[in-house]
Amino acid sequence: MSGVSYVMPVLNDASHVRAAVESILAQHYDGPVEVLIALGPSIDGTAELVADLAARDARVQVLENEVGSTPAGLNIGIKAARYPVVVRVDSHSMLPVDYTRIAVETLDRTGADNVGGIMAAHGETPFERAVARAYTTPVGLGGSAFHVGGTEGPVETVYLGVFRKTALERVGYFDETIKRGQDWELNRRLRATGGTVWFTPELSVMYRPRSSLERLGRQMFSTGLWRGELARRFPAANGIRYFIPPAMVLGVALGLLAGLGGILQAIAGQTPWLLIGFAVPLVYLFFVVAATIAYGRGQGAASAWWFLIVLPCIHVAWGVGFVLGYLSLTRNIASHTGR
Repeated sequence: MSGVSYVMPVLNDASHVRAAVESILAQHYDGPVEVLIALGPSIDGTAELVADLAARDARVQVLENEVGSTPAGLNIGIKAARYPVVVRVDSHSMLPVDYTRIAVETLDRTGADNVGGIMAAHGETPFERAVARAYTTPVGLGGSAFHVGGTEGPVETVYLGVFRKTALERVGYFDETIKRGQDWELNRRLRATGGTVWFTPELSVMYRPRSSLERLGRQMFSTGLWRGELARRFPAANGIRYFIPPAMVLGVALGLLAGLGGILQAIAGQTPWLLIGFAVPLVYLFFVVAATIAYGRGQGAASAWWFLIVLPCIHVAWGVGFVLGYLSLTRNIASHTGR
């Protein structure tokens, strides 16, 4: 079977990286493999942890990623890869034991440049379970197949990805100026150069969501920020669904301002017609409650209550980030919000 190089960028993630690497080493795959960890400047013990992993298993190698960003780490790993198949792995992900075998078989069967499956978010605490549920429903992160599932076939993008190394070389690797959303942008170039990005629901990777509201908000803000940047750079390649959260944020903000203006009108003895602005945030509130009833149940009362908070957090943080990114403020803001 084809040799496989696993590439994993890591930065300050001591709590998850060991389990992610162990899931790689436990793969039921007969071909030769190597695990390339691109280590960014870390201060939480990650460096010592990955050094220990490399010392325990000769298949694990640690590569220095001085820049620290995800696309830089991916490119360092890909260029160092010895084998023709490159498997992208996230330190928050857990590969099922047959992941590589199915992915390589699908590459061979379809002739695709990249194969991927479902990001199966799984939480342990009530908060994490609420985030996981939001990730996997259309009302949370949208209706992409890699979030909610779907039928096998060509798609725009996939979660993580199992690539032909020659295809990555053909398009010039990941764009290191894009700190998030780099998968979508790379898959755009693969498709533009005649390649196929293939989704199969047979591949399902367990993903561990952020463990606090602050971390979730930061993640969603950064993701929205870079999605706004991508929408500005490649307007023809972005669907209308990317503009729904920022439109909601702007609508709610303007509605609240108008409603407050209506209160001032009433105080001044004028006809408070601006109070109608409060209808917009009330409609959004109704949407959140209805979405919670439809999707947030079944995992306990605490998780359902968290869903009421998690959903607006995702929408607002992502939407605000998108607006700022679309206004070309990405570079300045990203320097203050990490990778």
